[in-house]
Amino acid sequence: MAVMAWFKKERKPRTSQRERLEIPADAWEKCDSCGHIDIREKFEKALNVCPECGKHRRISGEDYIDLLTDPETWRELYAGLRSADPLEFEKGGETDAVYTGTARLDGLPFNLAVMNFRFMGGSMGSVVGEKIARLARRSLEKKIPLIIVSTSGGARMQEGVLSLMQMAKTSAAIAQLHSERIPYISILTDPTTGGVSASFAMQGDVVLAEPGAVVGFAGQRVIKQTIGQDLPDGFQTAEFLLEHGQIDDVVPRASLRDTTARLLRHMQGQRP
Repeated sequence: MAVMAWFKKERKPRTSQRERLEIPADAWEKCDSCGHIDIREKFEKALNVCPECGKHRRISGEDYIDLLTDPETWRELYAGLRSADPLEFEKGGETDAVYTGTARLDGLPFNLAVMNFRFMGGSMGSVVGEKIARLARRSLEKKIPLIIVSTSGGARMQEGVLSLMQMAKTSAAIAQLHSERIPYISILTDPTTGGVSASFAMQGDVVLAEPGAVVGFAGQRVIKQTIGQDLPDGFQTAEFLLEHGQIDDVVPRASLRDTTARLLRHMQGQRP
C-alpha cells in the first residue's frame, strides 16, 4: 500500500506545452498575397516585405523618411499649409497627403517629398501641389537634388479643378530643375496612379519603382471598357513598365537606401 500511496497525493495540474508557447493573436501578421502567417516583428524587420513571396506591403510615409535619411537630419518644411477646401468636403486626421522637408543621405544634402496614402488615398490637392512646387524651387535655389516618393490614387476630386491644375504646376517646377541640371529621383510605390502618375511621378531623371507596385493612369477596368480589349498579364505593374522601358529599375525595399545614395553621388559627379 505504501508503494501506491503516491497515487493518492494531490498533484498540481500541468500546464500544456501549447499553453506555455501560445502567442497573442494580435502579434501575428498574414500576407494578403500568399497567405503566409508570421510574427509581426519578422515582417517589421524585413521592412514589411513578406519573407515567403516577397510581396511589398504598404508602409507609412514616416517609414520612408526613416529609410531614406540619415538619423536626426530630417527637417520638415511647409507643414502649416492648409487647403482652402472650396467644396467644403470634410477631411480628417492629418494635415495633408504629402510630407516635405530637407535631410541628408550618407551625408549628402537633398530635399525629400513623401506621399501619405493614409490621407485620402494620397490624393493630390492644392496643398500637395503647392508643397511639391515649393520644394522643387528650393532645390533650384539651393542647387541640391530632389527625391519624391509617390503613392497616390491621383488628383483629388473633392477639390475640383484646383486639384487638376496641380499637375501643370508641379510639372512646370520639375521642368525648371531639368533645365538647370538639378538631379531629380522619382520613386514609385504601390499604387501610383491618376494625375500623380501623369505629372511629377514619371518625370524623374531616374524613375525607380518597388516590386509589384501598380503604376498607371486609368484603372484596368476603365481601360478595358474603353478599348474593348483584354489587357496583357501584369499590365501596370512595375515589372511590366520596366520591360517596356517606362521606368529605369525595379528596386527591392531593402536595397532602396543604398541604390538612392549611389544615384545621388553619381548624378552629382562624386565617387561611389
